[in-house]
Amino acid sequence: MPPQPDTLELTPDAQAVTLATQWLEGIAEREGWPAKTVFGLTLSLDEALTNIVSYAFQARQVDGSAPSVRLACRRDGERILLDVADNGMAYDPTQAAVPDLALTLDDAAIGGHGTRLMRHYLHELAYQRDGDWNRLTMIMQT
Repeated sequence: MPPQPDTLELTPDAQAVTLATQWLEGIAEREGWPAKTVFGLTLSLDEALTNIVSYAFQARQVDGSAPSVRLACRRDGERILLDVADNGMAYDPTQAAVPDLALTLDDAAIGGHGTRLMRHYLHELAYQRDGDWNRLTMIMQT
C-alpha cells in the first residue's frame, strides 16, 4: 500500500499562502528534496494559492459552502505530486493565455506571469473540474 499523502486544509485568507509554503517546506526538509525542486514547487504553490485567495471566491458560494482549499503532497517514484483543490469559481490555469514578455522593464505589465513561472519550473501541470471543486496537480521530477 502506498504511503498516505501529507495533507493540509486551509481557509483561503491572507495567511493561507504563508501557512501552505511553511507546510510544503517542512515536507521538503523531512524528505531531503533538492533545492531546485523545493524552489519550483514552493514558487508554484505560492502563485496558485495567491490566485485562489485573490480571485476564486469573489462571487458568493452558490451552494452555501464555506470557502476551502485542500492540499495534498505525495510521492510516486521519482515524481512529487502536489494537489491543490479549492471550491471556488472554475478556473483552468493550464488553458490560460500567457502574456508576451515585454522588451523593456518600462513596458512590462504587472501580473499575469504566474502561469508562465509554473510552466517553467514544473514538469507537468494538470487541471480538472470535479463537481464544485477545482483540482490542480503540480508535478516535479526529482
